[in-house]
Amino acid sequence: MDLHFSPAQDAFRSEVRAWLAEHAPAPETLMAGRELVERQRAWQAELASAGLVAVHWPSAFGGRDLGWTEAFIVQEELALARAPEIVNRVAVNLVGPTLLEHGTAEQRARHLHRIVTAQDLWCQLFSEPEAGSDLGSLRTKATRVPGGWRVSGQKVWASNAQYSGFGVLLARTAERERARAPIGYFLLDMDQPEIDVRPLRQLTGESEFNEVFLDGAFVPDDSVVGDPANGWAVMRTTLGYERATSPRQLIVHSILMQVLLDEARRARVDPVTRQQLARGYTELLIYRLHLYRVLSALDAGRGPGATSSVVKLFWSEMAQRMHETSLRMLGPAAALSGGKRERDYLYYRACTIFAGTSEIQRTTIAEQVLGLPRDPSPRDPSPRDPSPRGAP
Repeated sequence: MDLHFSPAQDAFRSEVRAWLAEHAPAPETLMAGRELVERQRAWQAELASAGLVAVHWPSAFGGRDLGWTEAFIVQEELALARAPEIVNRVAVNLVGPTLLEHGTAEQRARHLHRIVTAQDLWCQLFSEPEAGSDLGSLRTKATRVPGGWRVSGQKVWASNAQYSGFGVLLARTAERERARAPIGYFLLDMDQPEIDVRPLRQLTGESEFNEVFLDGAFVPDDSVVGDPANGWAVMRTTLGYERATSPRQLIVHSILMQVLLDEARRARVDPVTRQQLARGYTELLIYRLHLYRVLSALDAGRGPGATSSVVKLFWSEMAQRMHETSLRMLGPAAALSGGKRERDYLYYRACTIFAGTSEIQRTTIAEQVLGLPRDPSPRDPSPRDPSPRGAP
């Protein structure tokens, strides 16, 4: 594991910081919904013109042929500059790396450049009402037809699906055989009358998540990634990246911790709160080391492996504790603080559920990292192992 940035990486950081100092837009807190998405879309296109969206991708597809560490540096500098996030996070962080590993040359040529520039926005269509972290229980079905597949079923928790032109979709391609049913990994064109997207109002008052109903939506054969009977292998790649590569969480919570420490210096805090601050600060340092381990493995050409569950489990529970401390320190003033810290507290209640529940992460760590016996459950939710390629 490398704990230091190289001179070339330090120079790259200086380049990114200088560009952001000149181009980063002023923060805008009043926008929401489609207006916000379009603003973020224009911002991502501007970042892409400077080559700062997917620097770890090959230059042939809009990247810079750099490493995951440089991608981390970009995310860090965006957060420190209080600049907007890229809107196409699902596609840049998950879909793109998956297509680079498993997609055909035609699929990569068709989609990757348009992902980088945000011409096409993407959503992820994995979870279902009765199959969240347990993807072995998928009910959405893909039926073979001439030239492709017809897909019917229901998906849920699909972030930004109401604005997306494409989605990565998991669906059963045959009935269950032995332990699990075959599934396919599909690239779904969302602009079809057979697809009904219904936004869900969340605890925060926002509608980022959606239900998606599919009634015979068509996917051509050239939009199937890998073997349509073995989408498990492709899906594990996506989940491995989803759980392992979350550097922005480190920066966002580092900034929050600095705010809390500054508040603690200006006012007396009780002993329990002091202990919570000390724990939060220590956990941030530990999380940074977890991330460096993952980045070192990825830059060495290894996949994130099952230890991606360690990273996801750690940051999600750390984040909840930190936001609880944040509200504890505000006290009754939380109602007068403008809403952001209350909103963040409510939002992060879900982080131990999305991208795989904490229970699923612990099972993956037990079985795939520690080598403990598998759960003797009659169902086999095999996606608990996010990557068969080995731990870094």
